[in-house]
This record gives sequence, structure tokens and C-alpha cells, in this order.
Amino acid sequence: MRIILCGFGVVGQSLVKLFDSRAEDLYAKYGLKPRVVAVFDSKGSAVDKSGLDFDKLVNTKKKFGTVKNYANVKNKMTGVEILKNIEADVLIETTASNYKDAEPGMTHITTAMKKGMHVISVNKGPLALAFPSLMELAIYNQVILKFSGTVGGGTPILDYAKNSLRGERITSFDGILNGTTNYILSNMTTGLTFEDALKDAKEKGYVEADESLDLDGLDAAAKLVILANWIMGIKVTMPDIDCTGIRKVTTEDIKRAAKKNCAVKLIASCNDKLVVGPKEIPKDDPLCVNGTLNAIAFTSEHSGTQTIIGRGAGGIETASSILRDLLDIREEISRA
Repeated sequence: MRIILCGFGVVGQSLVKLFDSRAEDLYAKYGLKPRVVAVFDSKGSAVDKSGLDFDKLVNTKKKFGTVKNYANVKNKMTGVEILKNIEADVLIETTASNYKDAEPGMTHITTAMKKGMHVISVNKGPLALAFPSLMELAIYNQVILKFSGTVGGGTPILDYAKNSLRGERITSFDGILNGTTNYILSNMTTGLTFEDALKDAKEKGYVEADESLDLDGLDAAAKLVILANWIMGIKVTMPDIDCTGIRKVTTEDIKRAAKKNCAVKLIASCNDKLVVGPKEIPKDDPLCVNGTLNAIAFTSEHSGTQTIIGRGAGGIETASSILRDLLDIREEISRA
């Protein structure tokens, strides 16, 4: 399977390492031979139609901070030029999420789909701002759009709701969908102020470069949009979410909740309305997880409420979700 990899940060590098370490196993078990024919980052690209060498790619990025030095001749082709000129079966989009206009990910995804490529995105921006129209574009071009790594990282939240609860009607859900804010709020229960807890989270590398994505609830809102569209069939985008972050949560709020045997959590809810905001959750509720964990509770008509818990982020976890999507695409293609 010929792959164009868009973005080569932590997730992209984790993915090629995963391809490398599991090459024999993937071929023996699933008949999958991932061949990455092009990779591009913000500074340039690397192209080899016969397949790029995974080790060399990672080492080049480590040494030069870009993949453009992969070959003797530096490759200056942009992402869109590569998508238009290099033949591939799948685009894997891993660039940073942008909730203002979703670029450059939006252009990468739409260009690939119009050319007949299947798409796997872990970039939430395009889905958060244009989920319904992207799904229509995929159907129109008869391609598959997968995005299981956008919610829950390596924890298969979307797959669980769509497949394990198949036949059930999910009526509502509530979730802790951002590990960074959960870590900050968990630390505040030990007496840390918001500022000190944020400083600690930054030192551990948990906070996005643009901290507002975490702190103002934008990341959780984007995931709520994806869940509401995919699982509930509600056609919404980011502006439809009533969103409040955690900047105004004080140690007094935390103490007040503790007296009621509750904890303050940033909760994304899909009940009558779509809301992201701080909420008191009873400590004995399965949803009340600590640290960087994510958790989501699906309430369905007949099976009651079921909670799925897991690590939300991380390079290798997200890479494993991309691999899952790739195997699904291969299976769907072979069935067609």
C-alpha cells in the first residue's frame, strides 16, 4: 500500500518506527506492506516511489530537523505539489490542528480525496470545522475517510461506540476528552493553584504549544464535534459548541467539590445540548479518572451506561490508531 505521510513530528516518526518494527508481522497476518512513497514537513519533503527507508527518514529528521535532506538533492516540493504529482493509495495527515481555518490540513485532505486517495487524519482541525462536508466529499469521490486517532489517541473510543455498541441507540454521552486539563485539575486537588499546576504540566510537556487549545476547551470541543457527528449523526461544527475552559477554576472550587465527595473535571457533554465546561463529578463515578487519562461514558437505550477509559495522547498510542485505520481501509478495499 503506497502512502503519503503529511507531517513528520512525534506521531509521524512513531508511525514509521511502528511500520519498521512490525513489518514481518503486518505482512504475515494482514498481507499489509506499507510503502511510504513521500513524506513532507514544514520545511521540505522526501520522495521515493519505490519506498523510503524508515531508519534513514527518522535519522535525517533528527539530524537536520527536516526530511528535505533525505537525498543528496534537497527536495523542495510542497505538500500540495506532492499530492498532485505522486501516485499513492492513502494520505496520512498528522499536521498540527488549527481551529481557525483548518489549514494546511484541510487542503491536504480535500486534494487527496479529489485525486481518489483514501485519507487517515489525526488532525482534528478539518473535522472540527467541516465534518459533514468532508464526509460528503469522501462519499462523492468514493474514498474512505478514517480518523480514530482524533479522539482518545490510542484508546479506541470511536470504534467502541460504533462497533461494540452496534444495534444499540446511544442517547447521550459525557467525557473527559483532554488529558492536559485533567492533569491540571487532578493536581489542583493536592492544593496547587491553577498557575502552579499549569507550570508543572508545561514542564512535563503535556501542554500544546498554543496553550489555549487545552485551557480554553478547544481541543475537547473539537473531539465533541467529531463524536457528535460520527456517533449521534448530528451535523455540527465547532461554532455550535457552548465551550468554557478551566482558566477560572480556583482552589476554592476544588475544595467545595471535595466537601461533596466530588472532583471538578472538564466535561464534554452531548445530551440535549453540546457543551464543554468544568463540572463536579462524584468521586465514585467511573468517569472520575485522574492524571492524563481520558474517559467517556456512553448511555444507550437498553444497555445503560458504559465507560471506556484510556490514555488520550502520545506518539506511539496515536500511531497505533493510524495503523488500525490502515488495516480497516485494506480490509474494506479487499471486500469491494
